[in-house]
Formats: sequence, C-alpha cells, structure tokens
Amino acid sequence: MKRVIPCLVTVACTAVLTEATPVQAATQQAQASTAILVQGFHWNSASAANPNWYGTLSSKASDLGSMGFTHVWFPPPSDSAAKEGYLPRQLNVLNSSYGSETDLKNAITAFNNSGVKAVADVVINHRVGTANWADFTNPSWGSYAVTSNDEWGQGTGAPDSGDGYGAARDLDHSNQVVQGDIKNWLTSRLKGVGFSGIRYDYSKGYAPGYAKIYHDAMAPDFCVGEVWTDLNYGNVDAHRQLLINYVDGTGGACGVFDFTTKGLLNQALSANEYGRLRDGAGKPAGGIGWWAQKMVTFVDNHDTGPSENCTVGQRHWPVPCDKVMQGYAYVLTHPGIPAVYYPHIYNWNLKAEIKALMDVRKAQGITSTSAVSIQRAENGLYAAIINGNTAMKIGGTDWNPGTGWTIAASGSGYAVWTKGSGGGTCTTVPVTFSIANANTTLGQNLYVVGNQTVLGNWTPANGFKLTIQGTGANATWSGTANLPPSTATQYKYVKWNGSTAAWESNQTTSSGNREFTTPACGGTATRSDGNFKF
Repeated sequence: MKRVIPCLVTVACTAVLTEATPVQAATQQAQASTAILVQGFHWNSASAANPNWYGTLSSKASDLGSMGFTHVWFPPPSDSAAKEGYLPRQLNVLNSSYGSETDLKNAITAFNNSGVKAVADVVINHRVGTANWADFTNPSWGSYAVTSNDEWGQGTGAPDSGDGYGAARDLDHSNQVVQGDIKNWLTSRLKGVGFSGIRYDYSKGYAPGYAKIYHDAMAPDFCVGEVWTDLNYGNVDAHRQLLINYVDGTGGACGVFDFTTKGLLNQALSANEYGRLRDGAGKPAGGIGWWAQKMVTFVDNHDTGPSENCTVGQRHWPVPCDKVMQGYAYVLTHPGIPAVYYPHIYNWNLKAEIKALMDVRKAQGITSTSAVSIQRAENGLYAAIINGNTAMKIGGTDWNPGTGWTIAASGSGYAVWTKGSGGGTCTTVPVTFSIANANTTLGQNLYVVGNQTVLGNWTPANGFKLTIQGTGANATWSGTANLPPSTATQYKYVKWNGSTAAWESNQTTSSGNREFTTPACGGTATRSDGNFKF
C-alpha cells in the first residue's frame, strides 16, 4: 500500500490507511526497542588471516557483549565470486573468505553465549553462476530464475520488480522454485548455524513484498533492509518517503536503514549546516522523524565509510573522519535502533567514547520510539532533549540545558547531559508506554489513562497522549511520561476522539487494569504492552 507524505504526519489519514490484519513484525521492529547493533566487519575484513575474520570476530564477542550490544551484523555467509561476499554463487555453501562454516557457527555461538544475537547479511537480489553467467548450482536453477530484462539476455523469468544490478544476474523472486530455495536457505542453513536476524542487501533491487515473504518464513528477531538512493538536499521528504515505502511494502514486518539521517549528518558535519537536522514540523528531519520504530540509524558502514583508518576502504559517502563522534552523539541518543561500525571501536580507538554514550542510552531508557524535543538547529549547533531526561548538543556553538543536569559524556564538538539518574531525591521518573494494533479510526488518538495526575486520574480528556509511530490503523503508538517514583500505578489504553472514549477490555489482574510500580529515583521503565486489548 503506497503512502504519500501528508499521511505520515497527520492522524487523520489513519482511516484511509487501515491495515486488513495486524502486522507480525520482527521482534525488534515491533516494539519500543532497546537494541543496539554492531556491524561486525568492514570492507577489508575478508582479507584477514591467522586468524580469519570469523576467528577475529569471535574473539571480540565477550567484549562487545559487555559494551552493551544486543545484535551483531555478520558479513555475507555464503560462497561468493567476490571475496567480500556480495556476488553470491553457491548459497548453500557456507564457506567463504571470512572462514569455514564451522568457524561461522563457532563465532555465532560465542556471541549467543555473550547475550548478542546474530544478524545475517542476506544477498538475494542477484547471483552469479558457478563458472559462467548463470550456471547456478547448490541450489541449481535454470534460466527461469533470471529476470527477462537482465543484461545476460537469456533470462526467461518475469521482468525485474526493482532496480537492476549489472554485476550479476537479477533474480526473479516471483518464481516459486527460487522462493522455495531461498526460504530453505534461510530457515535451514542460516537458522541452522544460529542466525536469528536479517539484513537485506540492495533492497531496492526487488519488490519489498518478497522481503516480507522471506521474513515470514524465517520469523527473525531483527529485520532491516538497505534502501540507498541519491539524496537531494532540496527535497529531503522525497528521500525519506522511499524509506517509508519500503517498510510499508514489507507490511511493516521489516525496518530500514535510515539513509536520510545518514545523509543529513554528512551535510551537517561537513558543511556546519546543523539546521538540516530539524524538519519543518520541528521533528528530526530523517526517517526517525516519521517512523522511528522502523529505522536503523548509523554513522558509517562498509560501503559509505573508511575501514581500518580514514584513508582506506570504500569511502563512498563518509562523515568527516574528525567528526565521527558527533555522529555517534546523535544516533546513540536519538530514537531508532542505532548501529555502530566495528572499526570505529577497535581500529579508530573510539571504544571508550562510544561505550560512554551507550551507557547513557541504557541508563536513561532511550528506545527506538523515544520522544525528541529539538531545542536548537542552526549553523554550528544542534541541541535536543530526548526522553525528557537526556540532553545533547553537537557543533561548535556553546549550549547547555540549564540547571539540574549533569554532564555524562563529552568530546570534541559534542556533549551529553542527564538528569534523574544516580539515585537520590527526585519528583518524577521517565516511563515509556508502547501499544499496537488498536484499530484506530479517523480522528482517534491513543491515550494512557490511569490513577496518576499525568495519566488523567481516569479522565480520558486529561490522559497522556501517545504519538503514532508510522501510519495505519494498527501502527504502534508510544510516548514517555514523567510519573512519581516508586508508585503503584494502574492504567488502560484509551482511544479518544475528543468526545468519545473507547476503553481497552479488562486485564487478568484483580483490578482489571494494567498494573506496575514505577522505578525509584534514577531508574527508568518501558511498558511494551503489545496489542490493544479488545
């Protein structure tokens, strides 16, 4: 279902965009996620020897787990004509330039033992033959697997459903044999060695509905697509609309890398144009300003940035090397699921600074749906308050959030402050509420209504209004309320149109309400409440 820009920013569109059935998205993309992803390789990793890259990565599993990462993105696991893995040849052969299948399985096990889940780099837009253009083996396919408009000229499949890829044969994902073999590869081979997440490569190359088909077969914990297109700084909304279209095309099952935020950070950090980080509605100007829950943010990756140092690697679209930490000060304090690039930790010696920002994110309860209040966005300065308890600034202009804040992390061109942490006396603590599949209709908003003043004392008109994360009748709604500490709290979610309230049905608790006790001073809480109860 195609969305247009106005429907992304107005609740009134929800009636038009009603989903037929609730979406069963990947776990992390279906909630107010606390996940932090580490990209576990760079462009030159395939050349590692003694140990190979899987051995190197395995040796870092415990350390990366201790840093606070929840997921690690592995390089493409299958046999490939290119050592980096992006020209897949024999899908079912899991020996690659990075190491053997046994090495791969051992590395994933090391991460799982450290509390970190493994995300596979799934390259299925295209494939090369074993010896020639299209002599596919393991699994074996004929010309029917190649799109009819591929450069090979002998493909007998359907026309390509996305952009072409000249270096290999574009695959016809409408073909049932192709679909079946890819599903088997995902569910038997990749899950069999321990993968539980998907990163789709070159996602603009085939219709996103196929990504959903493969997602549904594997049922991953994490799912994200790569939709990298040219960014026109004069029409940013068109760029982030493509991100939303991809998510919509997967039925909301998968998220997408926030290349809009990436490009805006590039421009802000290289040209001092920090004002680009705020849109006309006062929200973050990247994908996170429209549908943060589905965005994976990043500073650089194996394609966009350098590798072991600033002078090597691909460097197709990098942030300035001396401003990398400003980028992390942004993505690690803002909504979306942030990704951190392996060489920045271990080759660029930024581990301590990155860890400090990750610690703030965790301590302050920042999630993929946390609220952002932008304070300043202009040449030389971007400043914002996130979650009501975290303040940050990047840029050369001085700024601070005022009294009552404590500096938590800082470096060249950036600073982060917190409040409400460290125990002691306080009057409120931040609590994030999240609910989905409420089947809202035109004019309805979702509120948290309960026995606290901030929650309206059971009066819907005075309740705590949530913010829609995306579009559609069954989208997730979330928000962070400041509630009294250490206080027994009861509440329900209510659909309210200004005159009529539609309450949730009773819970199984003795009161019939949702119940919890707010954390003590210095704590945070996230109420990921699943689905609206009818």
